[in-house]
Amino acid sequence: MHTVTRLLADAPAQLLPARQMMAFTLASHIVLVPFGVALPFITLVMHHRGLRRADPAAMLLARRWSAVMAVQFAVGVVTGTVLSFEFGLLWPGMMGRWGDVFGVGFGVEAWAFFLEAVLIAVYLYGWRRLKPWTHFWLGVPLPLAALLGAFGIIAANSWMNTPQGFTLDAGGNPVDVDVRQAVFTPMFGPEYWHFVVAMFLTAGYVVAGVYAVGWLRGRRDRYHRLGFCVPFTVAAVLTPVQFFLGDNIARQIYHKQPVKFAAAELVWDTDTHVPEYLFGRLQEDGTVKGGLKIPQLDSILAGFTPDTQVTGLSSVPAADRPTATQATIVHWAFDIMATIGSVLILLALWYAWCWWRRRDLPRSRWFFRCAAVAGVASVVTVECGWITTEVGRQPWIVYQNMRVSEAVTPTGAASLWTMFAVVAGVYVLVLGAFLTVLLKMRTRWRLAGTAGAQSPESDTPYGPRPELATTGPAAGPTTPPAAPGRTGEGTE
Repeated sequence: MHTVTRLLADAPAQLLPARQMMAFTLASHIVLVPFGVALPFITLVMHHRGLRRADPAAMLLARRWSAVMAVQFAVGVVTGTVLSFEFGLLWPGMMGRWGDVFGVGFGVEAWAFFLEAVLIAVYLYGWRRLKPWTHFWLGVPLPLAALLGAFGIIAANSWMNTPQGFTLDAGGNPVDVDVRQAVFTPMFGPEYWHFVVAMFLTAGYVVAGVYAVGWLRGRRDRYHRLGFCVPFTVAAVLTPVQFFLGDNIARQIYHKQPVKFAAAELVWDTDTHVPEYLFGRLQEDGTVKGGLKIPQLDSILAGFTPDTQVTGLSSVPAADRPTATQATIVHWAFDIMATIGSVLILLALWYAWCWWRRRDLPRSRWFFRCAAVAGVASVVTVECGWITTEVGRQPWIVYQNMRVSEAVTPTGAASLWTMFAVVAGVYVLVLGAFLTVLLKMRTRWRLAGTAGAQSPESDTPYGPRPELATTGPAAGPTTPPAAPGRTGEGTE
C-alpha cells in the first residue's frame, strides 16, 4: 500500500482525469466497432443469398441491416472523432515525440474512414436505383474498407505494445524511422487477426441475438429464421478459430511483454511450475487472495511443460510494472474473456451438432435464451480484451520507452474533470439517440409485417411494392408505376 501511495503521489494531478476520460471514450466507442467492421460483411452475405435465390426475405433483411449500418456509422463518426482529438489533447507528450513513428496507422485509418463513408453512401443510394447485381458488387469493397480501418488502428496500438522501427539520438528522440517496421511490429499480426475475428464474432452474435429474442416470443417465420441463422453461423464458425487466436496472442505476450503476462496471470516471483489462478486478487506482498488455484497450469499453458519459467512482476522495479490493483483488473478481464469464449464454443458446438444431425435449428428454448445472451456476452469480451491490452501495459504508454505520466497534458486537473463531464454528457445523448433510433426502426419494421400491412416475406428492394402492383377497378389500367426508390420508403 505504501508503494501505491508513493506512485500516486509522484504522478501529475491531471493524470487521473486524463486516463479516466480516455478509458470512458474508448469503452463507449468500442461497443460500436464490431458493427462498423463486420456488419457490412454480414449484410452482403445476406444480400448475396437474396439475389442468388431470389429470396425477398433475405433482401429485406439486407436492406434493413444496411440502414442500421448507416446509423451506426454516423454515431461512430462522433465517438471516433472525439477519440482522435483526445490523443493530441490528452497525450501531447506521446504524439509530439512519437507521432512521426507510428502516426502512419492513424493516417491509414483516416483514409479508410472516408472511403467507407463514400461506399456506404453508394450502397444505401443503390437500393431501387441500380441493377441488382451491380448494386451488390458496388457494396463488396465495404468490408475491405472496414478491414483497412482496423489495420490502421491495430498498427498504432501494436506499435505502442512492441515499439520498433526507429533509433534514438542523444536527446532520446526517435530518428531514422523505418515505416515498414513501425507498422509490422511483432505484435501486429497476433493483435490484428485476434481483433478482426472478435469483431466478426461479436457482430454475428449480437445480430443473431435480436432474432433469437423474436424467436422466443413466437415469431417463427422465415424472416426471423434467416435473420438468426446467417449471422449466428458466421459467429459459430469463427468461435473456435478465435479460441486458438486468443491462445496464440497470450503466448506472444508471454514472449514479448512478459511483465504484462505476469499481470494477467498474477505471477509475482519468476519461477517454474507456476500455478494458474482463476480469478483471485493480487495483494501488495505478492500473495493471491481468493480464486481457484490450479497447480503448474500456468507454466504448461505458457510453454507446454511444467518446467517453463514464467517471469514475475517482482523481476522489475515497482515503478516499471502495473500495481497490484491494476494487475488484478487485468487478470479479471482476461479470465472473464477466456470464460465467455469457452462457453461460446459450447454454444457453437450445440448449434453445429443439431445442424449436422437434423439440418435444423436446436429445438430447445434454452438454446435461444443462450443465443440471445451471447451478443451481450461478446461485447463484454471485447471490452475485456481492451482492458487487458491497455491496463496490462501500465505504467508505459510506449512500452519501455515512455511512461503515461510523461505523455499527459499539462492542462490542470480541474479543467480535465470539467471536460470529462461534458464529454460524458455528449456520449450519453449520442448513444441514447442511437438506441432510440434503433428501437423506432424495429417498431416500424415490426408494424410493416403485421396483418393488413406489407409482409416481410414478399417485400423486395428492387421494383414496385406489392401493394402498389395491384389490378382491378381501384387501380385501373392507367395507374402509373411506382418510382424506384421513392414509393413506400416509409415502410423500410
